[in-house]
Amino acid sequence: MFDKAKQLYQLQKKAKEVQKELKGTEVEARSSDGLISVVFSADQKLKSVEIDPSLLQEGKKRELEEKLIRVVTEGLSRAQAVAAEKTKDLMGQMGINIPGM
Repeated sequence: MFDKAKQLYQLQKKAKEVQKELKGTEVEARSSDGLISVVFSADQKLKSVEIDPSLLQEGKKRELEEKLIRVVTEGLSRAQAVAAEKTKDLMGQMGINIPGM
């Protein structure tokens, strides 16, 4: 019984460490032309968006929206991949096996 409690405590401690690491890890995605850049933390929080002023001109609204959607989607996907990789070991220790991870 004591061993199980100790093991649970260690897993909780490791989970908190992974959460802290995810908050501190950032991933960036850019549009192919480099006019839009987004940064996400690995815990999937949007940290920054940079838009080249040339996309803020009259008549560029649709282009800006399309590029922004693509770049944000890519950035979020990258953040999710980093989070999955960093939590994979912890989940294995907990006996959780999710196919594809």
